[in-house]
Amino acid sequence: MTWKIVGSLVAGILCGLVLNTPAPEVLNVVTDLALAVLLFAVGFSLGEDKDLWQKIRDLPKISLAVPFLIAIGSVCGAMLAGLAIRFSIGEAALVGAGFGWYSLSAVLIAQSYDVAVGALALLTNVFRELLAILFTPLVAKYLGRAPATAPGGATAMDVTLPIIAQSTDAQTALVAFYSGTVLSILVPFVVPLLVQLLQR
Repeated sequence: MTWKIVGSLVAGILCGLVLNTPAPEVLNVVTDLALAVLLFAVGFSLGEDKDLWQKIRDLPKISLAVPFLIAIGSVCGAMLAGLAIRFSIGEAALVGAGFGWYSLSAVLIAQSYDVAVGALALLTNVFRELLAILFTPLVAKYLGRAPATAPGGATAMDVTLPIIAQSTDAQTALVAFYSGTVLSILVPFVVPLLVQLLQR
């Protein structure tokens, strides 16, 4: 799966360099359609599983804690990275609180706190999504199915969900969708809260 992803990315870069003709609107439509097809395929795969509802009921209760553990890990990891590069720990936590949702977190931070930190949040969370796309199959293979839900953060409910589903199983895909949804809900609450704490 990782080689398919890397191959597709490289092919896209080469086509972009050589052709360089499609308008941004066309690329946005193609991207949306491709994502919709991938999510349909995941949904179809889940739906054809006759034991789906039983698997949902059989999910361990600890699964409910997954998005909150990922959120804590994201913020704490960002703070440690901030310490390592001598960056403000508070601002590092703010960047990490995007949980992979680069478009919303970057705008919230730029509008309510600082444009430069907003730009850093954008780049950080874009790279998080790209790294999740590349490394989720490896995480699933070497660390286990449950950890594979973490790299994508909020994107586990859409962009990285097909990769998680392909690399794990139906139950893990359900946990990933739930986790991504909860993390997406948390972003508009956690980011403004951290901004308020930083502005005191």
